[in-house]
Order: sequence, then C-alpha cells, then structure tokens
Amino acid sequence: MNKLTNLALCLASVGLALPANAAVSISATDGNAVYAGPTPTYDFETPAPFTATNIFNTSSSGIRAAPLGSTGFFGSVGPSDGTPGFLNLASFVGIRSISLLWGSVDAYNTLFVIRRDGSVMSSFTGSAVSSAANGNQTLQSTNPIATLSFTDADRFDVGGLRFASSQNAFEFDNVSIAAVPEPATWLMMIAGFGLIGGLMRRRNGLAGLANA
Repeated sequence: MNKLTNLALCLASVGLALPANAAVSISATDGNAVYAGPTPTYDFETPAPFTATNIFNTSSSGIRAAPLGSTGFFGSVGPSDGTPGFLNLASFVGIRSISLLWGSVDAYNTLFVIRRDGSVMSSFTGSAVSSAANGNQTLQSTNPIATLSFTDADRFDVGGLRFASSQNAFEFDNVSIAAVPEPATWLMMIAGFGLIGGLMRRRNGLAGLANA
C-alpha cells in the first residue's frame, strides 16, 4: 500500500470517524403554487418507506388540504388521518440535509428527527418554520419548503422522520434527501486530489530543469 493510499485512508477515517459538535437546524423558504424546490426523493406518487395509511391525493374540508405546490399524492397526519406517521430513512448511510414541502403550517404540527436506535434526536413545531403557523392554505410563507441540516455525528445517525399533529392536520410532500458521499467516493476524491498534486509537482520540476 503506497503513501497516497495510506493518506487517503487516514483522511477518510478522520472525516468520517471524528465528529465533534453534532447539531440539527431547520430553515425555511417560501413555497409557491408551482413547486420549485429540490428534486424529491419521495413524492409519494410511488411506494415509499412511509406509513401507507397517511398518504392521500385529495383534500377534505376540515381534515386535510393538499400543500401549496403539491401535485398528486401527499402525506397527512392528524386525529382524523392517524398520527403519527413515520418515514424510514435508515437505508441512507449518512444525510447532510432533508427538504420537504410543509403545507398549511400549524403551531400544533411537530416534526421529529429520529435516531437509528429509535430515540428522538430533535423536534420542531410549525412555529419554527413560519411566524404565522395558522394553517393558511394559500400564503407562500405558511406553505414553506423546510430544510433540516445535519452536522458531524448526527449525519450518520438519522433513522427517520416522525410526523405528528394534535389537530387536523400536518400535510407534507416532496421529501428530498441530500446524502453524505459514501466512503468509497471520499477515497476517490482524495486520491484524485493527490494525483493532481503529484502531477503539478512533476510539472514544476520539469519546468525548473528546463530553465536551468
């Protein structure tokens, strides 16, 4: 095993095994009648690792409303639709961020980030993504694209999302997962940087000989 391979393995090991101050944060941008967020990993149009009884394709007065910008099927939890719902994300080795369309945000909606062992990593109510959080179905600010961001150890401990609501309802759609590159990808990137560095050093060396 050469020095470059050793260096790559060491750097990859440090990058993946020495997390420090893990944290989860949430942010939001206004939604739109025409969805313009990240490409969905799960749009609920095809089977997803989510509680199937919480997937709908129609609104129902007083029970649920399709999120602004959503087309087709969407998720909904609440007393009438059943709560909580769970999206299993354990198949992902690591996750940098998760974005989702959060429809008609209410203060009594709660999004839980669940660890791989089933415990709660973090939780956010509707008030964390909308200052109004009053269930308005038409305002862009109460139908935001919410983004969870993960750092350090938390990136590798996300087991899923739990959606809960004490009143009707918590609606959501277009869940987009930004995964952490797998170790093999990191090794290829690091090895590539090493190769480029070696070629540059060789080129500089040849230039020096030519000018001697």
